[in-house]
Amino acid sequence: MDASVDGIAQPWGSRTPFGRHEPWPVRVDTHLAAGVEPGMVERWVQAASILHSDGDAMDIAVSGGHMVGVRGRSVDRVNRGRLGPKDLFGWQANASPDRLSRPLIRQDGRLVECDWNTAMERIVCRSKSLLDERGPGSIGFYTTGQLFLEEYYTLAVLARAGIGTNHLDGNTRLCTSTAAEALKESFGCDGQPGSYDDIDHADVIALFGHNIAETQPVQWMRILDRLEGRDPPRLVCVDPRPTQAARRATVHLAPRLGTNVALLNALLHEIIRTGRIDHDYITAQTVGFEELRARVKDCSPEWAAEICDVPADRIREAAEVVGSADRLLSTVLQGVYQSHQATAAAVQINNLHLIRGMVGRPGAGVLQMNGQPTAQNTRECGANGDLPGFRNWDNDQHVTELAKVWNVEPKTIPHYAPPTHAMQIFRYAEQGSVRMLWISGTNPAVSLPELSRIRSILAQDRLFVVVQDLFLTETAQLADVVLPAATWGEKTGTLTNADRTVHLSDKAVEPPGEAKPDLEIFLDYAARMDFRDKDGGPLITWHDPETTFEAWKRCSAGRPCDYTGLTYARLRLAGGIQWPCNDEAPDGTERLYAHGISWARPEVCESYGKDLVTGATNSVVEYRSLNPDGKAMLKAAGYLPPHEEPTEEYPFQLTTGRTIYHFHTRTKTGRAPQLNAAAPDVWVEVSAFDAGTLGFHEGDMMEVLTPRGGLRARLRVTDIRPGLLFVPFHFGYWDTPAGHRPDDSTPGRAANEATITDWDPVSKQPLFKTAAAALRLVERGDGASAPAPTTTASAPSRPGDVPATMGGPSARVSQAGDPARHRHQGDSE
Repeated sequence: MDASVDGIAQPWGSRTPFGRHEPWPVRVDTHLAAGVEPGMVERWVQAASILHSDGDAMDIAVSGGHMVGVRGRSVDRVNRGRLGPKDLFGWQANASPDRLSRPLIRQDGRLVECDWNTAMERIVCRSKSLLDERGPGSIGFYTTGQLFLEEYYTLAVLARAGIGTNHLDGNTRLCTSTAAEALKESFGCDGQPGSYDDIDHADVIALFGHNIAETQPVQWMRILDRLEGRDPPRLVCVDPRPTQAARRATVHLAPRLGTNVALLNALLHEIIRTGRIDHDYITAQTVGFEELRARVKDCSPEWAAEICDVPADRIREAAEVVGSADRLLSTVLQGVYQSHQATAAAVQINNLHLIRGMVGRPGAGVLQMNGQPTAQNTRECGANGDLPGFRNWDNDQHVTELAKVWNVEPKTIPHYAPPTHAMQIFRYAEQGSVRMLWISGTNPAVSLPELSRIRSILAQDRLFVVVQDLFLTETAQLADVVLPAATWGEKTGTLTNADRTVHLSDKAVEPPGEAKPDLEIFLDYAARMDFRDKDGGPLITWHDPETTFEAWKRCSAGRPCDYTGLTYARLRLAGGIQWPCNDEAPDGTERLYAHGISWARPEVCESYGKDLVTGATNSVVEYRSLNPDGKAMLKAAGYLPPHEEPTEEYPFQLTTGRTIYHFHTRTKTGRAPQLNAAAPDVWVEVSAFDAGTLGFHEGDMMEVLTPRGGLRARLRVTDIRPGLLFVPFHFGYWDTPAGHRPDDSTPGRAANEATITDWDPVSKQPLFKTAAAALRLVERGDGASAPAPTTTASAPSRPGDVPATMGGPSARVSQAGDPARHRHQGDSE
């Protein structure tokens, strides 16, 4: 940012206004360490951010063999030189003095340092003995959303064709699996239809459960610049918190927790009723319209208002804005994905675009966003619940094709059932069928729901846990072997952001001590396991990042995510390029489906679809009968009440989410001084209405309790809607005096002490936003403020404000704390 702009106090920087259909102006943001002047930088090394899914392109400043700062890349299509707070300051965590630098093994109940050979041989010995005694199903892998494409692909090959296990998933299950599933349900295949460039052309931007200002801050900068320019877009925001987007919205809706499908069905009802649909597009490109029309026929705004607790007139107003758009761009994130009926709701947003013909044109598109930085790569490479190259596990021809790429027999690749999702892998570990779990780059002891259960699973004597990470996280403390990994800036690889833009991130400095790149660790394991192809040669034939990328290109050839036109040299020269990039699209592809729906035919689709209520998979026969010509599918869904509703004992609803200053469980951002100072500890948000009724005040120490457990946090009184509590999920225990969760007998610090073990039946994404909760005063704050940022959605309440979507003062909260009518939905992520 401009040197005069404080990247913490003004996280979106200064404005560079531009008009509709004009190019976004360049603004280069830079941050150098104290005492470092630009002339002292010895070299700048190309990279892209792995602290959110924007994929902001940047250069790393290097001096004396150390990172000393970053600057945005002005030539890159994603950010035009801009950087968000995590980009500007997060790199400092690489040099944290508590980085892991040598392997650790558990000996006599303690983790002790050892050499790499000892650590790897312990893992290999356990792997081989389990394969001999219990078979491949006894070994599972749980990875991250922060590795590089080359590392995910190698992990997928060694797990699926080397070990032969179906148990491979990523923490992208927590943030992006609903995005993938919704795209498969509507378009037959994963892959974002839209592009970030659509922000430049849209006249209406609808944000569904997406706190874009804090999760994709650079794209929010882009929207802010449009709002200050000629012909600004109108915004529709669906979020129960007073986010920056909500404050700038033409219409702000905050439906009751668990009612997204009801609200979306009412929007569909109004758009169809008023005839604001594209009949020609519906006929030519879709199937299922009559069923959708019938499903939403009676879903009037009045009907939805009773369920959602949103005024019917406000729903009509939103439908008017969306229905009258010339070019509509919608973005979706965790307020939909981590909520009740997640996939069903996300699919209805796709339906809004399909019935209006708002796909494949500049400014007309949908972005089913990602939360994790490289979530797109886990999906492409098969390191989560898919086969590599967006292949269909239930299509024998796809499995045969993949087997040919890997030179193995098709039966080697497990495809007797869908690849096992993360929540099921942990359940298998709990039950004892999974006996070895290799966790790379993620921290489930803080990030998964119902943490007391997760800790008990990881602590089992019968479960052999391998953790591969940068720090001794809460999860690593429970491991049998800990492997020190190199990270961004210390290794080379490619990563793909949420709008399919591929970047190359080069190595800038050496990792600390004996830490190794994840790719090198996986290759070492594969070599020690001596995995072979069907001809007796090595299963994995690549040896470094670039040869791995070339191997991946062969796997992606002819598939939707075709990388064959990309090379390391080209990515170094051109910066970010959107896939598919091949002979037909040598410069990449800005928008999918510009010439019609292309990957939904039965023989090429990634999935035959699922029932949106039960999650039951459809057969190829069912799919072919419903969609023989491979059109987009308009899949209707009825509203169902949430699984857990407030009670007299637990009268509030609890939702969790992010702040702009932190990522995931703060293993990096909590070690960056500026970011940590901006949000140093957990807090709980409550509405001014509830606080006033119950006699609570800003800064009071509270307990948030659910049937699973609870946490303690300072109270922030905000303009969040009544009946709803918000807690950021970033905070664990590594930076507490004990360094870990001491016991389960008292409320802790992590939001997921309180969340529920439940998941969407279609995407299998955990439901972090559906808990019933109680709020109890522990001690008065005596004037102290909550440790919550004041620049973002957690800003203190503004006196006199009435929440934007509430029915006004008629809302009632009893003295017992029962927000009788306010059972709300959504959250930002």
